[in-house]
Amino acid sequence: MTIKDVAEYCGVSVSTVSRVLNDHPDVSDSVRSMVNEAIERLHYVPNRTARDLVSVPSATLGVVVRGRGNAFFAPIIDAISREAAEEGYSLVPQMITSNEDEVSAAAEFVRAKRLRGVVLLGGHFDYTRAEVAGINVPFVCCSFDNQFGDLDSADYSSVSIDDTAEAFKATSTLIGAGHTHVAMLLDSSSSNSIGELRYKGYCAALLDAGIQLDDDLVVEVGDFSMAATYEATAKLLARRPDVTAIFAISDLMGVAAMKAASDAGLRTPDDISVIAIDGIETTLYTIPTLTTLCQPQETLGKQAVKILVDVLDKRLPSKHVRLETTLREGGSVARAR
Repeated sequence: MTIKDVAEYCGVSVSTVSRVLNDHPDVSDSVRSMVNEAIERLHYVPNRTARDLVSVPSATLGVVVRGRGNAFFAPIIDAISREAAEEGYSLVPQMITSNEDEVSAAAEFVRAKRLRGVVLLGGHFDYTRAEVAGINVPFVCCSFDNQFGDLDSADYSSVSIDDTAEAFKATSTLIGAGHTHVAMLLDSSSSNSIGELRYKGYCAALLDAGIQLDDDLVVEVGDFSMAATYEATAKLLARRPDVTAIFAISDLMGVAAMKAASDAGLRTPDDISVIAIDGIETTLYTIPTLTTLCQPQETLGKQAVKILVDVLDKRLPSKHVRLETTLREGGSVARAR
């Protein structure tokens, strides 16, 4: 007697019987009662041998979060969890640091938890086919895309903003306010990363406005830490008093830049304007409120799960979705004097 026999006896799927056995909430009371009666009548004893484990499709998805404690990810994780539950899946999260490899972590996670699919929340932009082969289940890149790797678009799915286009929008907002000496704060402009993509958007906005690129105004911090950003901004403002605006590629970098400006005796936005990209809740409470391009965090999470479930349950092909930000006009940008 196997779980498949129970499923056939009840006229339901094997995964439904599995959910009853695992006390999954996404089963109606009538179906749960019917399956339990069949189990008793058929004298079925749940078997955890490898053969049965392979035959029962898992009802569990995973999310690997690269960047433990990252405030930007919190609303996305909540949305992923809610959407997974609505789709009838359990969700198992795994948090890793930004220094750890999310691909190897995901591959081990899939094996250990028997996941049907996995969402990678935060990650590198340069995956190779050989690198991701170990994951061995459908996966979705959430909040980023494989811009620099050799994966075919059919090898994976993604949902993210267009980082280059949004950086263009942020920089153009400052230029539109009359600023011509616009600095940029980023991790790196040549690291196959989000920084490189947003640097391209910054350069394109300057070119579009007929402003010559000044390499001295491109400040590569090396990472996204507020402490390093503060120090880098302080040095920038000391050597370049002509800077009237700063585009920071993340909200927290923008907050650090405002603090450095304040400590240098500059008022935001009267003396210097600051804009960023993210839209984390914390920046609603800065003084002044940070002007930022808000990413649709809830939609990012929901779309990641919807795409994954479509691939798993409906056998639909991989999908790549690009979302747009919304400008939150805080108090950190003013017209140039």
